[in-house]
Amino acid sequence: MNELVQSIRERYLATLDKIASAARKAGRRPEAVKLVVVTKAQPLEVARSAIEAGATILGENYAEEGVMKLQSLRDFSAVEWHMIGHVQSRKAELVAVNFNFMHSLDGLKLAKRLDRFAGQAGRKLPVLLEFNIGGEESKGGWGAWDESRWSELTDELAQVLALPNLQVRGLMSMPPLGETAEFSRPFFQKLRRLQGFLAAQFPQVEFAELSMGTSSDYEVAVEEGATFVRVGTAIVGPRIYKTETE
Repeated sequence: MNELVQSIRERYLATLDKIASAARKAGRRPEAVKLVVVTKAQPLEVARSAIEAGATILGENYAEEGVMKLQSLRDFSAVEWHMIGHVQSRKAELVAVNFNFMHSLDGLKLAKRLDRFAGQAGRKLPVLLEFNIGGEESKGGWGAWDESRWSELTDELAQVLALPNLQVRGLMSMPPLGETAEFSRPFFQKLRRLQGFLAAQFPQVEFAELSMGTSSDYEVAVEEGATFVRVGTAIVGPRIYKTETE
C-alpha cells in the first residue's frame, strides 16, 4: 500500500468511526449511514487511491470530470459513482447514462431530460430531490426555507415523481456555511421535517434517504438523520485544482 493510499485509508477509517459514534449517540445503527467520498477537483490518482483505501462510493460535482474518472476506473466495478453537484440541462445525458445515483436533482426541466436519456439507455436512475433550505441565492434546489409554503411545491414535485425512468429515493440539501458544525443543525432538522411532510403528501413514494452533511458538519448531520454524508477534504485533502464551472 503506497503512502497516498495509506494516508487516505487512515482518514477514511477515522471518518467511519466518527459516523458510527454519532449514529450510536442518536440511537441509530451505524450501517444506516453511507459515506460518499468526494473526489471532485482531485486528480485521477486520488480517486484511484480512495478506492484502494476502501471507499465504495465516490462523489463528483462536475459531469465531464466525473465521467472521465469513472470510465478510467471501470476495473473497480463494485464502486458506485454519485453525482452530487449542480447539473446543467445540456449535460443531463452524461449523468443519466454514466452515474449510479444523483443527489442533486433541482428542477422539473432537468428531471424530464434525465428521464428521457435514462429511458433511451434502458436505465432507471435513482435520484434525490435537492432543496434550498437556507434561502441563499447561490444554492440550487427547490425553495423550501419557508415551511408555511411547502404545499406550493407539491404540484411540480408530483410531475417529477411521475417520470417513469427516475426513482426518487429521498432529499438532499446543503445548509449555509457556518463557523461551527452546530450551526447546521436547525437546517438538517428542517430537511428532515420536509422529508416527513413529503412522505405524508406522497405515501406511494419512499423518501428514505437524506443526503446532508460535509467535512465540517457530518457528525451533526448523522445525529439528525442523514443516510448519506458527503465528505471530501477530511478524507482526501484540499482540492488540487480548479475545475469547469457548471
